[in-house]
Amino acid sequence: MQTETEIAAPTTNPEAEGPVVSLTAGAIQQLRRMQSENSMPGYGLRFGLQGGGCSGYTYELEFEESPQPEDEVLLFEDVRVFLNPLHREYLKGSVVDYKDELIGAGFHIENPNVKR
Repeated sequence: MQTETEIAAPTTNPEAEGPVVSLTAGAIQQLRRMQSENSMPGYGLRFGLQGGGCSGYTYELEFEESPQPEDEVLLFEDVRVFLNPLHREYLKGSVVDYKDELIGAGFHIENPNVKR
């Protein structure tokens, strides 16, 4: 799944350390369901950014069997999230949720670094 968005340049503030990213209970439940339905037990979720051209960045959400050597691995219950350290400051504080609504279902990312 890819979503285009413009993200503000990161600022480093060691006193403002909080969770890098968070997954809601709904997101964790949907990721488990997807792992099960696609025979991917133990796979982790790659959460990152790709260059999106003039529109800014595109979020990257996809399953991978194992992390890259440089990845930060975050654990949410039994769901692993792989995060490239180069994306850390851009994604810091983001919350990944899953919404199943009348108009559609999908992952929703709330990123406090996005310029609106």
